[in-house]
Amino acid sequence: MSPDTTEGRLAPAPALLIAALIIVALLLRFWRIGDWNFEGTEIFTLRDSMHLRLANPRPLSYLLNYYLVRPFMPLDEFGLRLLPAVFGVLAIPAFYVVSRRLTGSRAALFGTFLLTFNELHVYYSQFARYWSLVFLLCAVYPYAIYLGIRERDRRALAFGLVAAILAALAHPVSMLLLGGPAIWFLATYLRPRHFKALWTRRDFRIAVAVAVVLLAGVLVRFVPILQGWIFQHDTNPGSGQFLLRGRMAPGLKEAFYVVAYLESLTIPLVLSAMVGVYLLWQGRDRFLANFLASLALFPIAFLTLLSLRTPVSTYYLVPTAPVFFIGAGVFFDRLAEVEWGLRPRWLLPVTVAVMVIAAGAPTLISQYRNGRRYDFRSVAQWIGARRTRDDIVYSDQPMVLAHYLPEAQVERLRYDTLPLARSLQDVQRTSREAAVWIVAPTPSHALRTALKQGGLSDWMYQHCRLRNIIGQGRIDFREQYLQVHRCPWTLPDRSARE
Repeated sequence: MSPDTTEGRLAPAPALLIAALIIVALLLRFWRIGDWNFEGTEIFTLRDSMHLRLANPRPLSYLLNYYLVRPFMPLDEFGLRLLPAVFGVLAIPAFYVVSRRLTGSRAALFGTFLLTFNELHVYYSQFARYWSLVFLLCAVYPYAIYLGIRERDRRALAFGLVAAILAALAHPVSMLLLGGPAIWFLATYLRPRHFKALWTRRDFRIAVAVAVVLLAGVLVRFVPILQGWIFQHDTNPGSGQFLLRGRMAPGLKEAFYVVAYLESLTIPLVLSAMVGVYLLWQGRDRFLANFLASLALFPIAFLTLLSLRTPVSTYYLVPTAPVFFIGAGVFFDRLAEVEWGLRPRWLLPVTVAVMVIAAGAPTLISQYRNGRRYDFRSVAQWIGARRTRDDIVYSDQPMVLAHYLPEAQVERLRYDTLPLARSLQDVQRTSREAAVWIVAPTPSHALRTALKQGGLSDWMYQHCRLRNIIGQGRIDFREQYLQVHRCPWTLPDRSARE
């Protein structure tokens, strides 16, 4: 950890430290991954892993689930999260190897240390989607291509290109990482006096040919995907299974979009990364600093602007996350070089690194309380013991609740109260015992769902009775409780009479 010769002999070898971090990552990412119910888009992973579609724009994780997991175990809560957890663990040594080539062993160790305990990466690793795989591949491919071109390492270049293809198959948003370096290179080097000199070099001509092929592939494959995405949301505004919060004013929405992503990484980590990239730019390697900055800035700017046109999730910013851990590793590496008069010299940088990790500790601890998920499985069990055959259930995330309550009619909860009123009239005509159930997220802070939109909360309070609130308390601000209402409120259900 320390460049000092005497202390260096006493410090553990980097290989031992990385081995220890891998073991810790294994424990953090596998602990309780099968305990929580499906939630959100995990239900789409179950659907697409059971029934493969050639037209799927992100088929890699579904193919792996279908051919590697499905033959040996059921695609249940544990089975679907198995590969994301594996990819989350593999990201630890992969990130270290790549970062060491870029910034040195000590900076790579600090960055890997922060990544191991990062609560957002733990969440990706325990979420049955493709984001931990996207992180793993995006922590490798752009940097391997960079090293292959800059150091004329053909093996690194070939490896980076293969990883880039896999990243594109994992999720198309991974290709946005190429946009920033491409713009930076064009603005810096493709001037007449520079271009003529560069064109005489064979490796430059090969790099241009590779770039042209990559650009053509991106345009042919991903522009239609983006057009289809925008068209889908234009024709079906508000589609999907989530009860979303109200619209924000342009500008404010985009600011919250960026802030939400940075907050998920934790602000201390982001600030450390920004200072680290600046120190890199100011000191040893301005070229690498520009490369790292372009990797992060272009996807963030592109997706923020795209959010003006169509809904965009903060998950799509995942490919930029490795940049922040690399930058933070550089910051702590430089901090360790300063002579503070302390012994051992690693005491101060390690203490500050622990403070950065502590900023996300409440979320990390809360991860093992409820997995950052609404407990639709418990709601289904509670309603299932009380519902009648003719009951209708309206729910946020109806596909998830229908998975755990397959015998019930589950409809999507919207802010429009007209479907609720009609269903209530229908069930009352059918049977005096029948009812409408509403499952809605409890508003917990200003950025959460507001049931007041469209008069939904007023209708519920007038026609329904709150029967239960289900969820597990957390120690951060991400509270995820579900309200269960029964309509009409004047008619008791069977359990009440018993």
